Amino acid sequence: MALGPRLDIRQSQSLVMTPQLQQAIKLLALSNLEIEAFVAGELEKNPLLESGGGDDGPPPADGIDRELERPTLAAETGASDDLIAQGLGGADSPLDVDHSADTFIDDGPGDRMASALGAGGGGMDAMTGGYGDEAPDFDSFAAPGASLQEHLMDQARAALSGVDLIVAAQLIGQISEAGYLEADLLQTAHTMGLPLVEVERVLGVIHTFDPTGIGARSLAECLALQAKEADRYDPCIARLLANLDLLAKGALPQLRRICGVDEEDMADMIRELRGYDPKPGLKFSSDRAAPVTPDLFVRPTAEGWSIEVNSATLPRVLVNRSYYVELATGKQDKNAKAWLADCLASANWLVKALDQRQKTIIKVASEIVRCQEDFFRKGVAHLKPLTLRTVADTIKMHESTVSRVTSNKYLSCPRGQYELKYFFTSGVSNAEGDGSVSAEAVKSHIKTLIMAEEPQAILSDDTLVEMLRARGMDIARRTVAKYREAMGIGSSVQRRRQKALKGKAA
Repeated sequence: MALGPRLDIRQSQSLVMTPQLQQAIKLLALSNLEIEAFVAGELEKNPLLESGGGDDGPPPADGIDRELERPTLAAETGASDDLIAQGLGGADSPLDVDHSADTFIDDGPGDRMASALGAGGGGMDAMTGGYGDEAPDFDSFAAPGASLQEHLMDQARAALSGVDLIVAAQLIGQISEAGYLEADLLQTAHTMGLPLVEVERVLGVIHTFDPTGIGARSLAECLALQAKEADRYDPCIARLLANLDLLAKGALPQLRRICGVDEEDMADMIRELRGYDPKPGLKFSSDRAAPVTPDLFVRPTAEGWSIEVNSATLPRVLVNRSYYVELATGKQDKNAKAWLADCLASANWLVKALDQRQKTIIKVASEIVRCQEDFFRKGVAHLKPLTLRTVADTIKMHESTVSRVTSNKYLSCPRGQYELKYFFTSGVSNAEGDGSVSAEAVKSHIKTLIMAEEPQAILSDDTLVEMLRARGMDIARRTVAKYREAMGIGSSVQRRRQKALKGKAA
């Protein structure tokens, strides 16, 4: 065989991730609110795209009646994996739309909310968006209040001046969100070139600020400041605060000897401490939990379950084909025609990708509801083990597609609001050994048993294992302990101590 350079022609097949296909895959993993932001960016870039979410406005000033192409919402469901077989999706054939179809009837929760907010007419219901007595909380629209540091600095400016104000600003800047001072006073005094006694004097002034207990360096000091404010700080309370570790352990007899009080006085002091705020700075926290907007609504009907996408947060994208014809018939050079063709192909693909995304979400959600129907009817105790592969095999999709569909999406049903990932849980062996009990269901049973236990009969982990096995759940003791700790429930010793303290303070 001769060695040397030569030319060969070879034929091979490969799967190429086109930009359009990458965009379709990206859209699957986005929530409705993220889709809205994505579409807003596309509307700015593509002149052939228009938003169809608003009401019909007045006719255009140029008198041209531009027909808008609406994306189809076909009743049948399809898989996003089919996009691979559709090529680039550059065809500009319009999507047939049946405007009389049920898919355009605004009878869902999202549509009812939108129609209520947009309804005209007088009366209080019109002013409150159709909510009746449950009007929106207009206080939530107010400007955010002052932060903890701003609140303290306002008091410092009124009480201090000169160097003292500078020291106060340095200390206030090192107070944590919970209200505790995280600075080393000796280091602060050395840095500012001041005696330690001067820094401690300024800190004493900060301790008088609102809220009471602010600027404390420990929990005992925070509670002591509040006890002094309430004129309850006496030698007994002082000794109790100096031995909070014994109170946490439930060593009440030892505490009574240290404080020199009887059982009734000890209960009264514990009740007093429970009324104090261990984290006084949190009331000024500006962090608010952002409300979660559901992407899907699930409602029971006479025929089964109704599943629909939240159209109130899902943008409607329209392709202005008449505008394309108007531009295409004008005088253009080769580059302008190529750019206009690209805009039309991109607009058509986006409409089709959004439509395919909606079908895929409905298809995956329908299978989840079918598999977890007992949960929707009876509660979390009847949640079944479910995996992404099980759903993917049933609806003939790839497992990664199902994973993208269930990411960052929430489902609203009569039992509450849940992330789609919540319904995928591992299984625990039951009495028959077929692993048909969900881990979430086991956690629910453990929590129910612990919440129902009596203070005189605290359930140990071994007892919980026996009670769960009596209910048909074959589970190990270490698994019970793991689930209990994951739910933030203490051990039997901790729960016995807590309920004893609660009984003393009651």
